Amino acid sequence: MCEIFIRANPASYQSKTRSVRLHGVVTSIRLENLFWEILAEIGKRDGMSVSQLLERLYDELVQSRGEVGNFASFLRVSALRYLALQAHDRIPTDLAVPIRSLDAKQVLERLPESWVTPELVTH
Repeated sequence: MCEIFIRANPASYQSKTRSVRLHGVVTSIRLENLFWEILAEIGKRDGMSVSQLLERLYDELVQSRGEVGNFASFLRVSALRYLALQAHDRIPTDLAVPIRSLDAKQVLERLPESWVTPELVTH
């Protein structure tokens, strides 16, 4: 079992810090390389660079929650959610299908309660 995990390329879990401009404010975000790769894939699906994706996620998070909290952790969870939702056939693995084209309510329908905020849980 462990070989599945320990055979990961060491470069994938090395951290990389990127400077990102969010509405004119430069901030540094440190994530492992694999997270940066996944975020790049998510952005590419909708024709966005990683910086554009991060700004969009930041804006929507502020709009929805009124605060950001730990943005780097949010980005890690977003990348993991993306992969988990693909594994559960909620997000197509076909990279030609933009995320924006998906029905969010359908994607989130009947997920484990710990995966969504209570007001979004549907049974």
